[in-house]
Amino acid sequence: MPLELKTPGLMRRMACWLYEGMLMFGVAFIASYLFGTLSQTRNAMDNRNPLQAFLFVVFGIYFVWLWAKGQTLAMKTWDIRVVDRAGKPLTQARALWRYVLSWLWFLPALAAVSAYKLSGSESVVIVIGWILVWAILSRFHPQQQFWHDAWAGTRLISVPRVK
Repeated sequence: MPLELKTPGLMRRMACWLYEGMLMFGVAFIASYLFGTLSQTRNAMDNRNPLQAFLFVVFGIYFVWLWAKGQTLAMKTWDIRVVDRAGKPLTQARALWRYVLSWLWFLPALAAVSAYKLSGSESVVIVIGWILVWAILSRFHPQQQFWHDAWAGTRLISVPRVK
């Protein structure tokens, strides 16, 4: 396999994933503040579903735009790039499909939490457990890619650091 299409290790990808989550906290905070201000929301539980839909769209714009350019800030920090199967930059449509499929990191666990009306601590265990299972499942892919990447026709690759 050519060096430029080498898959980053699982630990590096998960470190990038955690860093991305910290950055997304800032994006969510600013977007939620904007939503609350524009909608004149006084109580955090008011307009909860519209806020969640708004955040889904904001996150989608963030990821689709940056993935089509090749990297998010977290990916740049960890020297990871997202490309299609041929190693070419993603189209907006493929980046959007990757965004939709990337919700497989959370939706199965959140569906179980909702269906069984689990407590907060049980919910955390289920969600973290599913994230670990989903990450470990990448070991069964021929190129060690996450399954949502395989299904979206994308792949994560290591990029050499520019000095």
